[in-house]
Amino acid sequence: MERDLKEKSLYVHAGPRGDKYTGAVNVPVYLTSTFDQEELPARKPYEYSRGQNPTREALEQAIARLEGGKYGFAFSSGMAAISTALCLFATGEHVLVTEDCYGGTYRILTKFFARYGVEFDFVDTTDLEQVKKAIKPNTRGIFVESPSNPLMRITDLAALSQLAREKGLITLIDNTFATPYLQKPLALGIDVVIHSATKYIGGHSDLLAGLIVVNDEQLARQIKLVQMAFGAVLSPFDSYLTLRGLKTLAIRMEQQQSNARELALWLRDRKKVKRVYYPGFSDHPGAEIHQRQARGPGAVITIDLGSEEEAIAFINSTSIPVIGPSLGGVETIITHPFSMSHAGIPAEIKNRLGITPGLVRISVGIEEVEDLKQNFSALDR
Repeated sequence: MERDLKEKSLYVHAGPRGDKYTGAVNVPVYLTSTFDQEELPARKPYEYSRGQNPTREALEQAIARLEGGKYGFAFSSGMAAISTALCLFATGEHVLVTEDCYGGTYRILTKFFARYGVEFDFVDTTDLEQVKKAIKPNTRGIFVESPSNPLMRITDLAALSQLAREKGLITLIDNTFATPYLQKPLALGIDVVIHSATKYIGGHSDLLAGLIVVNDEQLARQIKLVQMAFGAVLSPFDSYLTLRGLKTLAIRMEQQQSNARELALWLRDRKKVKRVYYPGFSDHPGAEIHQRQARGPGAVITIDLGSEEEAIAFINSTSIPVIGPSLGGVETIITHPFSMSHAGIPAEIKNRLGITPGLVRISVGIEEVEDLKQNFSALDR
C-alpha cells in the first residue's frame, strides 16, 4: 500500500514505522555510544554509534526514499556532508564547481582541499559550453547548485548529467534550496545529492544536520568509509529532530513557496528595489529549465537594493524576520550575503559574480504575507 502513497503522505510515512517492540508511534532516540554484543564473534547489526545508530538509520532510510535513492547518510552539519562528498576526489584530480556557490563550499575547497592537491575551477554551470571547455584530462567531477545561492541561477541538471556520463564524471548537487519535495536530482541523472538539513528539512532553526543520497553502490561504500573514518555523524537526538522535520516538510514548503510567490511580485513594485531574483518569474534566466526539473520555484528571494548602505538600512528596519546567515526555518530569515553567507569569498570575486553589497536574501517563512509586506515598508520610503 505504501508504494502508492501520494507525495505529501510519503513525507509522513517515509521512515520506519515507530518502534516494533513497544508500539511507540515515533522512532526511539537511542542515546547510546555502545551496543552490547553479548558474545563473540559479534553478529549484531549495531556495535558503535559512530558506525551506525538505529535513530540515525531511520533518518537515512527516510531521506533515501524521499530522494528516490538507495543509500542515505546523515552528518553533523551541511558542511560535514559537503566535505564528505568532496572526499570522493583524490590528490591530482580536478572538479568543476558552480561559480556562485555557497560561501562555505568555496571556503572548504580553497582553504582545505587545495592543500591536499585536489584541483578545482569555478565555472558558469548554466552554460554547458563553458562546462565543456573547462573539462580537463584529470577532471573527475562537477559540483552544482540549482537554484544557486544567492542569485538563483538555474543549471540544466539533465543536460549536465548527460554530459558528465559521456565524460565519465561524477555529478554532485547541493539540493538545499529546492529540497526533495521540489526537486529530485537523482531522477535527472545526478549521482550525489547533498542537503544542509539544518535548513528546510529540519525547518525550525533548532538543529545542525547534513544529508547525502546516492544510488550507486560503489559511491555509497566510499561515502560510508568517510562517514565512519571522520566520524562527523549526526547525533541520535538531532536525527530524531530531523525525522520530525521531514514529516511536515511538504506542507511547510507549500506555504512558504506560496508566500514567496506573492511577496516576490510585491517586491518588484517597490521603489527602492532594483531587481528581484526569483525562479518563479517567467523572465527569470533559466525559468523554463527550472519548471521542467522542479515542481516549484521555492521560497528564497534575493533583492538588489543598489548599495550596501540601502541593504543594511532595510535589514535593520525590519522587526519580524530573523537576521542571520541561515534559511529554511518557519520564520522569515534575512541575510546580507556579501558579509554573511558568502563572507569567505574574496570581495573582488563576489563583485565579479554579481554577489554585490546591495543584495539581500530573504528566506520566506510561514507568517501571514501581509504582515511581511507591512514590515518591509521601508522599501517604499
